[in-house]
Amino acid sequence: EYTRKFIADNNKTDVAPYLVLRRLVYDISLKELDSICGTFGPDLEKSVYVKKLKDRIEILKKVEPGQPAPEITLNDTLGNPISLSSLKGKYVLIDFWASWCGPCRAESPNLVKDYAEFKDKGLEIYGVSLDKDKTKWTQAIQTDKLTWIHVSDLKGWLCAPAKVYGVNSIPHSVLIDKEGIIIDKNLRGEALTLKLREIIK
Repeated sequence: EYTRKFIADNNKTDVAPYLVLRRLVYDISLKELDSICGTFGPDLEKSVYVKKLKDRIEILKKVEPGQPAPEITLNDTLGNPISLSSLKGKYVLIDFWASWCGPCRAESPNLVKDYAEFKDKGLEIYGVSLDKDKTKWTQAIQTDKLTWIHVSDLKGWLCAPAKVYGVNSIPHSVLIDKEGIIIDKNLRGEALTLKLREIIK
């Protein structure tokens, strides 16, 4: 709250967008981010910080619920390209994760449970790994018994689809409907299970 007040009190200076970038940008909603940026004075239009914030806003607007999910095409563990659009006709959970991510691995049992319950009812999981080491990636898939689709460009945080989807932390998930429209984001555990039971009959 102190940071928000300081930004509001100094919204005609470069320090305001700088602080939004350093302290708030990944922890607030698109609506709040857009609202804060709308308070900046006209003299900040050319600020490099404002430009970065506006770029972030444009990315997030394209992956809001109700928007078509941007296409992804990456290679699976065998080197075969698999596109997200090839799964049209199914509900798809895009799961951004990595073998080195503790919270991701902790979420794996929940995904395994949900996949077992819903895979025969029209659910597919499209796992996008932010790994760089192929061996560790494939070992994690086997160890955690993740039997769905797995793809990666093995570029870590430079993963192109992660940038397109505005991923700044993992696990990060995007649930899309049979037509490829985004339903919701970052549902985990019981919240994901309940949502799947609501939409998949």
